[in-house]
Amino acid sequence: MRTAEAKLKERVKELTCLYQVTSIIVNSDYDELDTSLEAIVYCLKRAWQFENDTEVYLKVADYKTETKNYQPNMVFLEQDIKVFNNVDGVIKIGYPLERYSKSDFLTEERTLLHSVSLAVGNLMERKQIRDSEVAAKMQMERADRLHILGEITAGIAHELNTPLANILGFAELLKEKVKIKENSRDLEKIMENAVFSREIVKKLMFFACEMPHKKDEIELNTLLEDSLKLLSPSFKDKNIVLKKEFSNANILLRADSVQLTQVLFNLIMNAIYYSPIGGKIEVALTEKTKIVQICIADQGKGIAAKNKDKVFEPFFTTKPLGEGSGLGLSVVHGIIDSHKGTILHKPNTPKGTIFMIDFPKL
Repeated sequence: MRTAEAKLKERVKELTCLYQVTSIIVNSDYDELDTSLEAIVYCLKRAWQFENDTEVYLKVADYKTETKNYQPNMVFLEQDIKVFNNVDGVIKIGYPLERYSKSDFLTEERTLLHSVSLAVGNLMERKQIRDSEVAAKMQMERADRLHILGEITAGIAHELNTPLANILGFAELLKEKVKIKENSRDLEKIMENAVFSREIVKKLMFFACEMPHKKDEIELNTLLEDSLKLLSPSFKDKNIVLKKEFSNANILLRADSVQLTQVLFNLIMNAIYYSPIGGKIEVALTEKTKIVQICIADQGKGIAAKNKDKVFEPFFTTKPLGEGSGLGLSVVHGIIDSHKGTILHKPNTPKGTIFMIDFPKL
């Protein structure tokens, strides 16, 4: 039987622990929760009756910490950690199995453990709220930047269209009149660069949602096959193996065939560009209950973690200067969004990237 002095000593330890845990949580840095949770674990260890034999384990969300001599085969007192009323972790207080039993835990210790689990759960709730607010703010800032950029882009595109058309038109007229072969080649270069610049302007206008589109019922299998045939020389240049997999022979979709072809060209050309020589590209077309899905998988280096959220941003590119405008995937995203679809990317196995496009079925 414990003496009154011993009981008082235990109460002081428990109250001290609760005070320390509260202080740790109040002063927690949400970006360094590992440190705070580790401190809470050692506060709990000091609060238990047999402190020297006490070991503590705490896991919540993606965080896990434990005291030095923690072992899975101990006698435990444990309490779930709830975050927004869902169990998202656990705290375990353990004694060595060979010397202790469940009866060695005090009723007051059970109460303390329950209080600490509530405090940790509240901490995680506040972190989730903070993270959601930060994400929402970033999304709003990005949307605002894109809106302003879209207006600027539309203006630039309109301004450039007329002089580019003039350059191309007059170059064609001069080519008909010029007889010298060398001069004719120079004019061809002018025309080629004018066409290239005009294509960039088209991409800018797509990005700025200035290009009209006409949606018709199209045969997606045929459109995909035609796109792959047109790109077959690029596959041969790098000796890339193409694997096709279509779930049905005739999948119908309501879409703008020109814009959808541009989507396929951009994604497949990117897959070819980043694929190693002799690599493999897989193109899958699947019809599901409510969606039609196109998957394009390559075996390149993959998308770096630091770039995964920037992939669809306009003017972002990892290609060398002069090889990419950084508009391709932002245009792709815009076209797919205008068709009420979604596009995601994920790592391929063992390496590379998979782009997945989902369109609502007819």
